[in-house]
Amino acid sequence: MASLDVNPQHYAQQLAEKTERLSDMFAPFDVPELEVYESPEQHYRMRAEFRVWHEGDDLFYIMFNQQTREKYRVDQFPAASRLINDLMPLLIDAMKENDTLRRKLFQVDFLSTLSGEMLVSLLYHRQLDEAWIEEAKALKQRLNDEGFNLNLIGRARKMKIVLDRDFVVEKLDVNGESYVYQQVENSFTQPNGKVAEKMLAWAVDCTQDSQGDLLELYCGNGNFSLALAQNFERVLATELAKPSVDSAQYNIAANNIENVQIIRMSAEEFTEAMEGKREFRRLKQAGIDLSSYNCNTIFVDPPRAGMDIDTCKMVQGYERILYISCNPDTLKENLDVLCETHRVTRFALFDQFPYTHHMEAGVLLELIK
Repeated sequence: MASLDVNPQHYAQQLAEKTERLSDMFAPFDVPELEVYESPEQHYRMRAEFRVWHEGDDLFYIMFNQQTREKYRVDQFPAASRLINDLMPLLIDAMKENDTLRRKLFQVDFLSTLSGEMLVSLLYHRQLDEAWIEEAKALKQRLNDEGFNLNLIGRARKMKIVLDRDFVVEKLDVNGESYVYQQVENSFTQPNGKVAEKMLAWAVDCTQDSQGDLLELYCGNGNFSLALAQNFERVLATELAKPSVDSAQYNIAANNIENVQIIRMSAEEFTEAMEGKREFRRLKQAGIDLSSYNCNTIFVDPPRAGMDIDTCKMVQGYERILYISCNPDTLKENLDVLCETHRVTRFALFDQFPYTHHMEAGVLLELIK
């Protein structure tokens, strides 16, 4: 993780610069006025990771300057959630006094939530034993006695010890409705909880007058699927990463949502299935008949590489395309194809990553008739 100049006095200016940059970048597509969703000015990141530096009897977190690669000490990190900042000194002080916990510790990963749950992973350059487990249990109890709702994980080469679970349960509020989401260690989750709530509300608003079913590609842990389900008769969602699929199934049950079906497939595989190029046993085993779905709307939230050309062509077959992008460059490339058949009717900037050049965008495209 690189250094950040988290200065609330500079926030409005940096957001204005992003707004201008994104608007100019997509002006050739005749986009509507940009809808801008700001972040909290500090304490917005739900996760953070730090290297650990040993200096005599001292022990402290460090980060590296992205330009110079110089290390610097970190005692507080304003970008991270208040929970992470509250826990950081207590955790490092407790381990500083304990040779079993500190020996060959080289990294600490924090995953926090708006719901108050936390997960901390301690990474070591040595194998962990029963003595470590006992001390880690005592540490967890000590910190929870301080008022935290915390689980611990110990990691070493080919080793993972979980005390007592390797996930947190997040709660996100969308238009007065609360959704719970299992978020597993080392699986993708939205890093900015408050902006994630705004993204979900925007997607729900974009699709509120929908007809028929929704097809979703790259669904992750069902983050959007669950909130969007209210606007459709059924939701069919695909995801390739098994931990994310497992979390999505957990989240469907936890939220008592009955009209969402998740299938483990890549977007490329699903495109082949939709076009009849290949048959997939897993679709039959799940009892999914693609021809039974009446999908006028498709939702995509691809990785930074964007969608491949075949997926873009498949997506063009839908009347409405809702697209969340974490990379404006690949979004622009995809729009070169999608705007052959569709026009952009909603355009949004979500400031997931304040004080950085990163921009998260949302577009709604509708078929040109």
